[in-house]
Amino acid sequence: MKKALIVIDMQNDYFADGKMELVGIDEALRNTLRLIEFAKEQKYEIFFIQHIALKENASFFLPKSEGVELHRALHIQDGSIIQKHYPNSFRETTLLQELKDKGIQNLIVCGAMTHMCVDTTVRAGFDLGFSIELINDACATKDLAYNNEVIPAKDIHNAFMASLDGIFCEVKTTERFCSE
Repeated sequence: MKKALIVIDMQNDYFADGKMELVGIDEALRNTLRLIEFAKEQKYEIFFIQHIALKENASFFLPKSEGVELHRALHIQDGSIIQKHYPNSFRETTLLQELKDKGIQNLIVCGAMTHMCVDTTVRAGFDLGFSIELINDACATKDLAYNNEVIPAKDIHNAFMASLDGIFCEVKTTERFCSE
């Protein structure tokens, strides 16, 4: 079965000096770069998802800003860029049609943020019938607050990985994925 690597929102605003720096984003980028190299070796299709805010008063990913750009370390010349405006990478984008056109049934997913666009895209992909491998250490998120309590990014990340694993996808590390 044909596979595609889906790299979600690895954009400048999520890195140091960006408007929404994530916990663990540098490690996620290192592992994403390893996944890209592996995908190229295996001749998998690669899709870079780029979120662009619709609202002019959004706090990050503003159109035509440096923060909205995909991180310079990514090998974007080796894949297709798909722009989106919603957490779901399939919603009002060409992603589904491009995957169908290429006969792809298996997705490898990584990126940011674990609790938002990664989660939403994995669940949508599952609903659309894709088999999905989610790469745990190539994703990042941030601390969240609820009920006047701060929930650490590590706990957010682990809770989402645990809730997705086994039903919506198979969660793996970069090392495990690249060695199978």
